[in-house]
Amino acid sequence: MRIGELSKRTGVSPRSLRYYEEQGLLTSSRSGAGQRHYSDTAVQRVSLIRQLFDAGLSSRVITTLLPCVDIPDDLDVAEETFTAMMRERDRIDAEIAHLLQTRDALDMLIRANGRHRAALSTAPERAAQPA
Repeated sequence: MRIGELSKRTGVSPRSLRYYEEQGLLTSSRSGAGQRHYSDTAVQRVSLIRQLFDAGLSSRVITTLLPCVDIPDDLDVAEETFTAMMRERDRIDAEIAHLLQTRDALDMLIRANGRHRAALSTAPERAAQPA
């Protein structure tokens, strides 16, 4: 199938499909006129790539994971993939911890602002102003 059909079947833009090829995530053959042609399995491959991107993985990391799909019976590949996935999980855990600290700091500022607004709304000069 050509790039337009793969795009329609997957909901991924032709530009993204070309990017996937540039990154080594997806392959195609070329016609004599230079048009890209994809096998039917490309639909599943693009779906997997999208799931990995949606999980927050970069194209660099996805490149390290895909050999596990391509060569499922290779223990070395499975070990490398496991290591890459654990490294990504640790990175995500660190990001979550940082986001939680940031949220806690923001919650503290929100509480302080709430107290400040309450004090302003009950201040004597505020009550004395005409409506």
